[in-house]
Amino acid sequence: MPMITYREALHQALREEMSRDERVVVFGEDVVAYGGAYGVTSGLAKDFGDHRIMDTPIAEGVIGGAAVGAAMGGLRPVAELMTINFALLASDALINHAAKVLHMFGGQMSVPLVVRMVGGGGAQLASTHSQSFEVMFAHVPGLKVVTPATPADAKGLLKSAIRDDDPVLCIEHALLYRVRGEVPEGEFLVSLGKAEVKREGKDITLVAYSRMTLVALEAADRLREEGIEAEVVDLRSLRPLDMETVLASVRKTNRAVTIEETWRTYGIGAEVASRIQEEAFDYLDAPIQRVAGVEVPIPYAKHLEQAAIPDAKRVVEAVKQLLVRTGG
Repeated sequence: MPMITYREALHQALREEMSRDERVVVFGEDVVAYGGAYGVTSGLAKDFGDHRIMDTPIAEGVIGGAAVGAAMGGLRPVAELMTINFALLASDALINHAAKVLHMFGGQMSVPLVVRMVGGGGAQLASTHSQSFEVMFAHVPGLKVVTPATPADAKGLLKSAIRDDDPVLCIEHALLYRVRGEVPEGEFLVSLGKAEVKREGKDITLVAYSRMTLVALEAADRLREEGIEAEVVDLRSLRPLDMETVLASVRKTNRAVTIEETWRTYGIGAEVASRIQEEAFDYLDAPIQRVAGVEVPIPYAKHLEQAAIPDAKRVVEAVKQLLVRTGG
């Protein structure tokens, strides 16, 4: 399979879906000439025309509202927001309308929209441009939330999201666009709501998503050098949340560590840990550990930003502490 970047995989998904279905339209800030904030839509306007891909004002409320209206009107819009931080301005359209139309109209009308947005820190964009709000949207019934960690998942999940009849938020981490990986050409779909074991192991389960999946894999490499075999489960979707894959892994390894970039309190890790305790308590040999971002606004200074975001060293330390406590 070709080795391409995360950015190229997303571009490929958009191009293929726009070619397959003329109802797919793309709009957002600077998506035409500039190619979007991270270059994902570059070149699409030339091939599909200004009636299929359109620049919008710098107004996320307008983008969100237009996406909902277009979807209800029969199109399959893909709206791009420069960052998830700006999604707060579009949250009324997404939470109060997109997520509720199917329910409030008794199933007579759906909202098949996709909103692509950039999340996460690590690029020195300071507090208001480096946040991870995925847990806020994953909390809302009626929305689907995907967080691809690899180029293959970026393509497969985005294509599936565009074909889905529910509103889907595709959250792409800012530091993943240059990551390279093997990506199947042509028709390739990844089911929404299906986690994946990225690495097999027998001693402990590491549960992560988005860029933290790569951090977990790096930690697993380091642990292997010390004779510890960690299994890495990538959630991929936060809603629907595939707990069966997680539980199957924990039942095998008997230990678990959750890893997330966002703040620990009320985070995805808290939900996963609670579900493991409820549904696989008898298999646990140790308390579930959570590794998460430090609970401060993300600093601008590089050394402080790095200190606020989990890395492989912190994951390795958490695993070792857990194993020492249980004699593993």
